[in-house]
Amino acid sequence: MQFNILTEQEAATFQELIAASVHIVICCHKSPDGDALGAMLAWGEYLRLQGKEALMVVPDAFPDYLRWLPNVEKVVRYDKHQERVDASLKEADLVFCLDFNTTDRVESMKESLEASAAKKVMIDHHLDPNIPNAMIISRPEMCSTCELMFQLLWQLGKFEEMNRKIAACIYCGMMTDTGGFTFNSTRPEIFFIISQLLTKGINKDKIYRNVYNNYSSWAIRLRGYILYNKMNVIDHLHASYFVLTRQEMERFHFMKGDAEGLVNIPLQIKGMKLSVSLREDNQRENLVWVSLRSVDDFPCNKMAAEFFNGGGHLNASGGKLFCSVGEAEKIVREAIKSYEELLKN
Repeated sequence: MQFNILTEQEAATFQELIAASVHIVICCHKSPDGDALGAMLAWGEYLRLQGKEALMVVPDAFPDYLRWLPNVEKVVRYDKHQERVDASLKEADLVFCLDFNTTDRVESMKESLEASAAKKVMIDHHLDPNIPNAMIISRPEMCSTCELMFQLLWQLGKFEEMNRKIAACIYCGMMTDTGGFTFNSTRPEIFFIISQLLTKGINKDKIYRNVYNNYSSWAIRLRGYILYNKMNVIDHLHASYFVLTRQEMERFHFMKGDAEGLVNIPLQIKGMKLSVSLREDNQRENLVWVSLRSVDDFPCNKMAAEFFNGGGHLNASGGKLFCSVGEAEKIVREAIKSYEELLKN
């Protein structure tokens, strides 16, 4: 199979950038998920195989269920090592921006990233890429940044150099950004890529268990509590939502990642088209994180942009609200009512 992510000139420029660089930084978005962290670790390992060392930076914490990923111990958190990262960005001659389309997504790191004089390369699959003065490699039709990264390496003739560590990270990113290949994953190319990753000796079943069967007993109790006590089902509109408060997170000893995938569960209800989760930030007042999932052609990315200061993909999007959880619940009900005709049909 052939992949044509870059033109011949772009491919040459891309490889020249890497060859000419000495100080490389790789970064991803705030609250890194499996795709962001997987892409970063895969790319860091690939660069190492090319004789390049790169500092891998995340703006803040990532979920515990991703701590098994190869080389994860090398990742530096900006919120804990700001001076080191600022100095590295200032010194860098090349910065890779992975799995985000605008510098707003790195939040506290934004100023330092934008101030860096380094050449920048964005590799991402979100809509509306906008990182000034960067070489932009953007493919919104891809299921994940990790899929894009595989296609890029394949086109450059680097598949034979790919080791098990890179393959595991790429598979993890593709798996998590498709909910275990249950949405945004019908293209044949995806399963060709999986077949090729398996030749590198990865254990896809173990990767699944590492991610999805790695919760604490408290996290499982939290899920039961949410589904029984907090899930609001609007039957005639084929939609549901739930709210998770700071007090409830404290009650269930919440850790980052404990609510991962929970928003998908209401979609198991027959006929359900849309599921929305509202989670109060456990540190900042009047900040509510919003996740949206949908099926078929319901555009939860449009709803996220219109009501929740966010965006994303057709069936998987997110956003945030700067208000109380009570006010956020009113907004989500308003959003669902606004899309009544699409949800009914």
